[in-house]
Amino acid sequence: MQVRDAMTTRVVGVQSDATIAQAVDLMLRSRISGIPVYDSGKALIGILSEGDLLRRAELGTEKRRPRWIEFLRGPGRLADDYVHAHSRKVEDVMTPQVVTTTETASLIEAVDLMQQHNIKRLPVTFNGRVVGIITRADVLRALAKLLPAADKKISDEDLRTAVVARLNEQNWARVASVSVNVSDGVVEFRGSIMDERQRPAILVLAENVPGVKAIHDHLIWVEPNSGAFLLSPEDDKAEKTAA
Repeated sequence: MQVRDAMTTRVVGVQSDATIAQAVDLMLRSRISGIPVYDSGKALIGILSEGDLLRRAELGTEKRRPRWIEFLRGPGRLADDYVHAHSRKVEDVMTPQVVTTTETASLIEAVDLMQQHNIKRLPVTFNGRVVGIITRADVLRALAKLLPAADKKISDEDLRTAVVARLNEQNWARVASVSVNVSDGVVEFRGSIMDERQRPAILVLAENVPGVKAIHDHLIWVEPNSGAFLLSPEDDKAEKTAA
């Protein structure tokens, strides 16, 4: 999937000479947590986000540090902090280092950028102009469209075939030691696993097969050196209840 498939094309932005009050009003009315900032020629020069507005004199939340730290920071950086907390202009408060992406970039590249820079949104640019924006919410909406429908009906045999096929695709799954049965959309695993970490992976794999209603885990973990074994949490609980 590419960025163009998930991005929002109607972008709300503000000019750098706008006031903080105007920008905040725009963000609240549009129900967004960050907006691109443009110069007079509509070129992207920054981003104003909720994070940029947390340390404000009006709120009494501007940064306060011990005097010895202020001494080490020097008057220049302290002056920058003062401007950021008191200025009424967007250009003084915005984040000027803008991380952007393009329409043809893959969604995985966009997500990598968001995580790498710990940001919630990426302006999408073309020839230096903003043509869209992709946010974490846009990624979630794309995910929602791809998740399997809960009410999708499929035969038990087709379900079993799909689960086994997906197991065969995984390098970590020992398919020969795991049997799969399906009845009324409920998948049942029996057999053995050699690493307890395989258990949640097998269950998650089955959860992602469209049409699966529930999963029963009867897999036994076997320690390869000693031969010691443990029941699945489901079977262990049933055994204790019966006792």
